Amino acid sequence: MTDPSESRLTRAAESTGTAHAHTRYATARSTTVLAVRGERAWRRSRQAIVAAWRAVAGTVTVAGWLLLTAAAAGLALGITFGWLEFVVVGVIAAALLVLSVPFLFSARSYDVDLALDHDRVVAGTQVHGTLRVTNIGRGIALPGRIDVPVGDGLVDVYVPLLRHDHTHVQEVLVPTHRRGVITVGPAHTVRGDPLGILKREATWDDTHTLYVHPVTTTLRSTSTGFIRDLEGAASRTIVDADISFHAIRQYAPGDAQRQIHWKSTAKTGTLMVRQYEETRRSRMVIALALADGEYGSDDEFELAVSAAGSIGIRGIRDGRDVDVVVGGEVPEFARSTVRTIRELATVSTRTLLDDLAGLERTALVAPLTGVTSLARETHPDASIAFLVCGSAQTARSLQAAALAFPAEVAVVAVVCNPEAEPGFRRLGTISVISIGLLDDLRQLLARGAQS
Repeated sequence: MTDPSESRLTRAAESTGTAHAHTRYATARSTTVLAVRGERAWRRSRQAIVAAWRAVAGTVTVAGWLLLTAAAAGLALGITFGWLEFVVVGVIAAALLVLSVPFLFSARSYDVDLALDHDRVVAGTQVHGTLRVTNIGRGIALPGRIDVPVGDGLVDVYVPLLRHDHTHVQEVLVPTHRRGVITVGPAHTVRGDPLGILKREATWDDTHTLYVHPVTTTLRSTSTGFIRDLEGAASRTIVDADISFHAIRQYAPGDAQRQIHWKSTAKTGTLMVRQYEETRRSRMVIALALADGEYGSDDEFELAVSAAGSIGIRGIRDGRDVDVVVGGEVPEFARSTVRTIRELATVSTRTLLDDLAGLERTALVAPLTGVTSLARETHPDASIAFLVCGSAQTARSLQAAALAFPAEVAVVAVVCNPEAEPGFRRLGTISVISIGLLDDLRQLLARGAQS
């Protein structure tokens, strides 16, 4: 039998141990909660401090930091050592800081609207923009400044004092001297004092993309490809079924019965069948060189882009299948093993000009020989190819680039050199056109088509 006193002692011990366990668990739980709350409070405080520091750093300019240092140092040294001059300097610096604060008010009281007359223009055409600034605040907006980024530049527009619901209209001129893609905006409102001590900026999301197209010239339809066709062009490849009749030959096993020429069969007593020249749709391939070493100057490259655009526009308007290819960018370590090309959009003349507007020559692309070899693999049905390049191309490099195309493809090289005399010559099977001005292209293409 169990002793009753021993049972009571055992139960008392067990209950005491359970109480200690609950006490330790409650203590650990409260410590964890405090640690989590402390960590959250520290994160919030740190975020608030960082946000406040960024706001101060974005508001106080270099001149403001100098004045703040002068005020603190002047007052501290002047009061400590009794130097009256330092006290005066500190008071003046502090007064300037205080007086510049009101100029920061109503920083977001503006409603800014930026509009451009056109989103696509030809290089050299002026583009006018209209900047409308309206005071949507409750009170009077002090004078301010609006910065409008235009490409790599910046246009400053000064806004006078505006009463409530009043609008200031300013015309902005966008320079388009050179071909390219220009980003206009977003506008930045800059609030600050006349001395430039403090400033506050606000940014709007209104951004415009302006395409500055290359200058092009109008080419004659009969001279663009040396081949004029609507339905197709007969090639030198002989096939058994097509549209363009070529000759009659003796029947061979496997020939289609519908191609048997019965009149010739009756005369010769032997089955004779028709032969045809393969008819292809005229596909024009324009290969534009982009490598730095293929041009002698920027003027040559701009002339080449304009020439390629003129030829491509004429081909698209004639209803041809036009493919404009350029070298794709490849990292320097892989240039010896990797080749790639980029095809420009030729759905319409506008898409082609948009892509041409953004082209830049670089050293990270394959030379013209690599572009033509890939273009031939991509477009095996090409009937004519234009190779547009600069004066750095030699006769040997042009022949190497033209060898990528088979013999039945007409190859025309357009060498752009503003300092050379325009001319037309034959280099083996290649027609070489040298142009110094864009207008030379129309005349020389017409001469080459006649010859």
